[in-house]
Amino acid sequence: MNTDAEYAINNEKYQVVAVEKSIPPQGIDTGSWYRYVIGQGKSEIVGFKLGSLQAVTEHAYAMVDDLNNRANRGGSFYAPRTRK
Repeated sequence: MNTDAEYAINNEKYQVVAVEKSIPPQGIDTGSWYRYVIGQGKSEIVGFKLGSLQAVTEHAYAMVDDLNNRANRGGSFYAPRTRK
C-alpha cells in the first residue's frame, strides 16, 4: 500500500533541474559539452550532450515532455499486452 508521501513522489512530474557547461568526455577535444539533470521527486537522470546551450536545453525539455507523456499513460511501454 502506498503512503501519502510515496503517492506524492510517484505523481510528481519530471522537470529540468539544471543545464550547465561540462568538460568534454575523455578522448574528445572539441565542441561544447553540456550536462543536464532531469528530476522527479528523489530520482535524477543525468545526461551529457554536445551542442549549444540552447540546443541542449531544448533536448532536455523534449525528454521531460516525453517522460511525462509516458508517465501519464500509465503502465510500461514494455509490459506485455493481454488478450481481450
